[in-house]
Amino acid sequence: MKTMTSREANQDFSRAKRAAKTGPVVITERGRPANVLLTYDEYQRLIGKPRNLLDQLAMPDCEDIELDLPERRIEKLRDIDLT
Repeated sequence: MKTMTSREANQDFSRAKRAAKTGPVVITERGRPANVLLTYDEYQRLIGKPRNLLDQLAMPDCEDIELDLPERRIEKLRDIDLT
């Protein structure tokens, strides 16, 4: 696991992001671990939540998932005079 000081991470955030692609980066403040930088994919894996609707539908027992769908709007048609 890569470790960087808070100052190093602030001065070269691009390097910190590149390092996070290979694993979590511990960011220290005054020599003590304070934060961890990781990729979004790794974060999603850790929290165990599906990333999109297809992932949710591929889960076992997906029939129990409630979807918040927008209310269906039915618009009335207007008469158009083409004369």
